[in-house]
Amino acid sequence: MPRKARIDAPGALHHIIVRGIERTAIFRDETDYENFLLRLGRLLTESSTPCLAWALMGNHVHLLLRTGRVPVSTLMRRLLTGYAQQFNRRHGRHGVLFQNRYKSILCEEEPYLLALVRYIHLTPLRAGLVKDMAALRSYARCGHSALMGKATREWQDAEYILRLFGGRLRQARRAYERFVAEGVDQGRRPELVGGGLIRSAGGWSSIKAMRGEEMRVMGDERILGGGDFVQSVLEQAQERYEKKTLARVKGFDLETLIERVAEKLCLAAADVRSAVKQRVPVRGRSSICALAVDYLGISGRELSRRLNLSPSAVSKLAQRGRKDPGTETLAKAFFQARE
Repeated sequence: MPRKARIDAPGALHHIIVRGIERTAIFRDETDYENFLLRLGRLLTESSTPCLAWALMGNHVHLLLRTGRVPVSTLMRRLLTGYAQQFNRRHGRHGVLFQNRYKSILCEEEPYLLALVRYIHLTPLRAGLVKDMAALRSYARCGHSALMGKATREWQDAEYILRLFGGRLRQARRAYERFVAEGVDQGRRPELVGGGLIRSAGGWSSIKAMRGEEMRVMGDERILGGGDFVQSVLEQAQERYEKKTLARVKGFDLETLIERVAEKLCLAAADVRSAVKQRVPVRGRSSICALAVDYLGISGRELSRRLNLSPSAVSKLAQRGRKDPGTETLAKAFFQARE
């Protein structure tokens, strides 16, 4: 069975779980933990990706991320590939370090955000790595310590979480810690880490019938949320899939896109490829970046190479193009050109 595509969107909340292959250790010493956190912090900062919770275990990692300027899949690829190469060099090993693909669950923020923060930050306590809540407060391999003010992680968005517990820092920390402590007796919560409840619910036709009900469901281990949220996410994912499939079937490619956009804007293809700052060529480049990513499925890294732009420039141009009403008009004209 083919692998299901990742589901993502700007601002989306993701519970990421990364495991070592065959449950092998992915951290062997303190330096490994430090290397992973340094790499994670750098990539989160560079991509403006908020991290709301995290925990590093011996053979797996939990992260709670909100999509920033780059897709979560891009960030995770850079993180895991770079760390695995560094780990293998340090320990004289070869081969794959991580098990298959990491698990990524797109989560509905209400009511799952705080439940996930609590679940992830209690992971060391459930595993017996710390003996009680007092020890967890200063445990360095978990985001709880930053929320309690015992560690400084500039890349962790502790402020956002604490604001949900009150406006004054001291009181917010006390309220947050009480909330986390209340979850100790809940034990492991499989509904927060995937488990295929969709199958027992009777399939997607049953999920659609649950719209408006209080019952919470989980979609094929990629989505955690209510019926309306699940349906909305899948419809958006299907729309993106159909766009890219149509582009491939009709033989669209980047060169054709550049030619057609330039033609519609009464420019030469060389104009939109150049670095000139004039309004119309910049608008053309913005539309090309947005359409190439959204319709042709070209990654930002590949697009930056082929257009001789930096990855950050491609990301900014694509965002600008999506906000331009003319971009969708250009997209329709581009598709209709070969019908």
